[in-house]
Amino acid sequence: MLLESRIEKTIAALRAQAEVPLAIELWNGRRYELGDEPHVTFRVNDAQALKRISRPDFASLGEAYVEGDLELEGPIDEALRAVESLAKAWGRTAGRRMPHLGAHNRKSDSEAIRYHYDVSNDFYRLFLDERMVYSCAYFKTGAEDIHAAQEQKLDHICRKLRLAPGDRFLDVGCGWGALVMHAAQKYGVHATGVTLSENQHAYANAQIGAAGLQDRCQVLLRDYRDIAGEYDKIASVGMFEHVGLKNLPAYFGIIHKLLADGGIVMNHGITSVDIESREVGLGAGEFIGKYVFPDGELPHLSLVLREVAGAGLEAMDVETLRLHYARTLAHWSRRLEANLEAAHAHAGKKRVRIWRLYLAGCAHAFARNWISIHQVLAVKSSNPGRNPLPWTREYMYR
Repeated sequence: MLLESRIEKTIAALRAQAEVPLAIELWNGRRYELGDEPHVTFRVNDAQALKRISRPDFASLGEAYVEGDLELEGPIDEALRAVESLAKAWGRTAGRRMPHLGAHNRKSDSEAIRYHYDVSNDFYRLFLDERMVYSCAYFKTGAEDIHAAQEQKLDHICRKLRLAPGDRFLDVGCGWGALVMHAAQKYGVHATGVTLSENQHAYANAQIGAAGLQDRCQVLLRDYRDIAGEYDKIASVGMFEHVGLKNLPAYFGIIHKLLADGGIVMNHGITSVDIESREVGLGAGEFIGKYVFPDGELPHLSLVLREVAGAGLEAMDVETLRLHYARTLAHWSRRLEANLEAAHAHAGKKRVRIWRLYLAGCAHAFARNWISIHQVLAVKSSNPGRNPLPWTREYMYR
């Protein structure tokens, strides 16, 4: 009776804070509705799990779901909206700080990358596009499917960099190789990609071989700190989030060293919208740091630009793709939701739960401007009077 009384008080307190289209169903079959016509049901498996619901945010409820203390019934995006409503009603308007976890040495970075990316190529294929591009797509109208939008993104990067036949092109953190292959096929460059993921390395080189591009395209299994050579154009897409804030000066310094005089570099990465604390909405950052991106750290755009300049590179153009990433993630989330049975077979139940929350949660976060993403285009030139870029941006859109 004492436990039931506490449960009744917890549910009454939640209901008093907000009308949410959510039902909570307990392990004993009791059901409580926090609003009219609930779209989502949280099934609580024991009294311990109920404690998480009594002080809700994305971190506590996300952990309960991933660890199997809580089951979700209903659309995943509706569940996330319900969590946001509960968290705000309970007074959790501020986010939790994105944890600063990383040692960011070669060993720890390699382990973090393999944890996230070496799940299963077949798993990622379930929700990514046909080229296996795992970064923000580029929408010209918003009506494109994910395949067209990712091809547009690859072209957008290549045009920004002014890739031309014979250019020595480097892709730092190349994923499954889509950009280096596209650049070699469509723009005639000699392309090199680097990754720390063994799965990505094997897949990319197999694709390169199958396409007959091995004479001008390669992917290396290598840390960015160990890259050698000189390159006319460099891209880094969705990689510097793994570098660590303390390593940003060294990271951009390495890019400066690798880039030929008169060269162009584009850094594409997720950024914090909080200039001081790097808080990410309502516990979302804490969940991502624990379950999705170990050691991930997001700099504010102002810090990115400072470190770009500190490395001797001149920032020439900044483009925000926040809404593009919200749309990209929504596509990925829907594709994963449509393939859950196959996803469980490739990645296991716990991993699929993590990725369900991660994809839908990040779509939610980008749409609400809790986090953002920027492409920063910069040049290296020893002659201040000369610049490798045209006078206007028109060339990017031809």
